Amino acid sequence: MSTHDAAPQTAGPETPVRFDTKIAVLLREDLATWQRLNVTAFLVSGLGSQFPEVVGEPYEDADAVGYLPMFRQPVLVFEGTKETLTTAHARVLSRALPRALFTSDLFTTGNDRDNRAAVRSVATADLDLVGLAVYGPKNAVDKVLKGARMHA
Repeated sequence: MSTHDAAPQTAGPETPVRFDTKIAVLLREDLATWQRLNVTAFLVSGLGSQFPEVVGEPYEDADAVGYLPMFRQPVLVFEGTKETLTTAHARVLSRALPRALFTSDLFTTGNDRDNRAAVRSVATADLDLVGLAVYGPKNAVDKVLKGARMHA
């Protein structure tokens, strides 16, 4: 298994499922509620395509109606100041962990092409971060998020 394998560690049906990886989102604390939800959805949207092991099996209800698969593990959402995001961004880059970002400029664009152009036009140190997602080994993700608090 790779260090990014999200296979749960279990010992039986009554044993809690534990993961050796973590999916986390860090949001800037001054975002409006709709922005927090939008940023979170965008940030985690790419994980399944890059790391298919984080996606579980499709769902089905008692009437055999099918539903799309979802992540196999929780997505933890944190919040912090602009400075907290800047520090976390530097840490995630120094650890070369898989990451996604959302900048304030993306609130003014309306499609993927313009989103990528908006990010590409700004130097790394000048990005106005409002959200950051990170995936990787638990301890490494925890170090990236040091100073952030769980979203209330």
